[in-house]
Amino acid sequence: MKERNIKSVLRIVLRAVFALLFIIAGVLHFTHTEFYLHIMPPYLPFHRALVYLSGACEIAGGIGLMIPRTKKAASYGLIALLLAVFPANIYMATDDVSINGNHFSSSLLLLRFPLQFVLIALVWWCAQDDKRTYKS
Repeated sequence: MKERNIKSVLRIVLRAVFALLFIIAGVLHFTHTEFYLHIMPPYLPFHRALVYLSGACEIAGGIGLMIPRTKKAASYGLIALLLAVFPANIYMATDDVSINGNHFSSSLLLLRFPLQFVLIALVWWCAQDDKRTYKS
């Protein structure tokens, strides 16, 4: 019983942390748009619109994680978003992207790839309901 309670609390805390992080990241898409425009792969169209759209999706997903009725749908949407922004991560790591004269280490950027999949797994896990087993 205790293990299930710890797991439930961990899911709630992780959901709250992710909700806050996604909401903050989403807001940054609107307040620091130029940063995000620099990391958009050139082959994608409508850079500014995509930056705003992804920011709005992050905000909506973050809010959705905190609503019990929408947490699973929000997690699926955030997972789709994390996959959708993967090309920007690849572009940043492989094309020596400079933002305001700052270059990011390719090695550090390559570490984001496995981290992205860890984030996906954690977003999925924290939105799951705890399985209840009943003894008769």
